[in-house]
Amino acid sequence: MNSPHRTKTISLQNKVRIVTATSLFDGHDAAINIMRRIIQSQGAEVIHLGHDRGVEEIVDVAIQEDVQGIAVSSYQGGHNEYFRYMVDLLKKKNSGHIQVFAGGGGVIVPSEIDELMEYGVNRVYSPEDGRELGLQGMIADMLKRADFPLITDDFKPEPVKLIPGNIQHIARSLTWAEGSLTDEQNPVHQQKVTNFLDELPDNSHIPVIGLTGTGGAGKSCLMDELVRSFI
Repeated sequence: MNSPHRTKTISLQNKVRIVTATSLFDGHDAAINIMRRIIQSQGAEVIHLGHDRGVEEIVDVAIQEDVQGIAVSSYQGGHNEYFRYMVDLLKKKNSGHIQVFAGGGGVIVPSEIDELMEYGVNRVYSPEDGRELGLQGMIADMLKRADFPLITDDFKPEPVKLIPGNIQHIARSLTWAEGSLTDEQNPVHQQKVTNFLDELPDNSHIPVIGLTGTGGAGKSCLMDELVRSFI
């Protein structure tokens, strides 16, 4: 008989965003691909970076996307240094609220799991967790830990802070606007966004650039390079 934990899902109280990836030099992406699909099926938004991703790249994306959590699989070794550096870098960039979740099957042994969680990783999922909770149960546990609000009552976006380089304020302002505009039960929040837009300088025109071409012409590659180079 299957354990009742194996079909467990969670009802999210907040809009949860998670960055997923595999660690540096790790091409084993089958597990994280399954996990990210389950994360999506349980109602969270996923920003998937694929395999072979360094700590700084993942942390930068997590801050830019204003996420609650980072989920990384590591089957290649080097996980102790990798996840410690991730915790340290998040704190250094004033983003210690972003929770780190890890998994690596039997590659990450129990003693290392304890050490990493003591260091600041929220949860390292082990083969035993998989047997006890199942895939759905592990994802439900992770999302429960990441289900917290990002916007506090005293947060107010400031137009003067919406400048290149102030990534955290820009990202948090977008989260605020998204949450306010979709709050149909409270039109006051929607009006706050309208008022904020009215405060923006008249000369703050944003160019709209269109990229066209046949399939395989390289539109996505060009767009990636433009974003990486100028934003």
